[in-house]
Amino acid sequence: MALNMESLVEAASGAVGALVSTTILYPLDTCKSKYQAENRASHHQKYRHISDVLWEAISSHQVLSLYQGLGTKNLQSFISQFVYFYGYSFFKRLYVRESGSKSIGTAANLVIAAVAGACTAIITQPLDTASSRMQTSDFGKSKGLWKSLTDDTWCRAFDGLGVSLLLTTNPSIQYTVFDQLKLRLMKNKTSKARDDIPSPEALSAFSAFVLGAVSKCIATCLTYPAIRCKVMIQSAKDENVEDGSKLKTHKTVPGICCAIWQREGLLGFFKGLQAQMLKTVLSSALLLMIKEKVTKTTWVLMLALRRFMLATRTRLKSS
Repeated sequence: MALNMESLVEAASGAVGALVSTTILYPLDTCKSKYQAENRASHHQKYRHISDVLWEAISSHQVLSLYQGLGTKNLQSFISQFVYFYGYSFFKRLYVRESGSKSIGTAANLVIAAVAGACTAIITQPLDTASSRMQTSDFGKSKGLWKSLTDDTWCRAFDGLGVSLLLTTNPSIQYTVFDQLKLRLMKNKTSKARDDIPSPEALSAFSAFVLGAVSKCIATCLTYPAIRCKVMIQSAKDENVEDGSKLKTHKTVPGICCAIWQREGLLGFFKGLQAQMLKTVLSSALLLMIKEKVTKTTWVLMLALRRFMLATRTRLKSS
């Protein structure tokens, strides 16, 4: 029971953290996605800097369009973080129980995080694809969630799944670095027990923010080329042909890589890295800071709910 409850606490606090950080940083995320999705020769580029995206929204009086797709992104973030943190917490405790070891090594931590990430990617890929298409649409012309998903085959809703599975290494690296740094920071501290059930250790807000930023920075630098390929695959638009009709495009990883190499060279694989770093590092740091603070409250609420359920079951049996 304690195993499942601890996993639920991790999942709920992680999901709340994701919801808040996604909402706060969404305009930056939209600018970043539109900038990353562009793949043209340098003299045809619409956006030379990420600030050009923001200026376009301001000059066209479409500032609110920076929030297009926010509902879908929030839904995707909440579900993905809940699934990820539940799986990550559950698999860590399962490993400790089955192996009999008191701690998890770096290698095992990476594998566990990758498995949790793979499960998350498969479950939430359609929402991820839809939110990416909505963000990279022209300002004021974004379609709704259902329209974005049903405009084409359901197979297209899983565009970029292969890259998403590859990118499970990103949260694997991030949370492994975070957990290892946190473990060293909390090594001399012991968590207080409540009703013989240990409460989870929590970092200070500042420590969680710094460790979250450092861990995400490392993960983003190592996986950025795949991140850009994923955005370009998901935001693929139909191409115009000579007779005026639209040609359905289905971009693949090899095709995207060749296009980037031919049109932008090696540095093209890192286009938008600064924007990605700013957004993801701030988002991850906020998420982990909020998660650490929410965990204690969530733990108390879960204990109260558990007691209530046990008391209700006892009364039902006695009656």
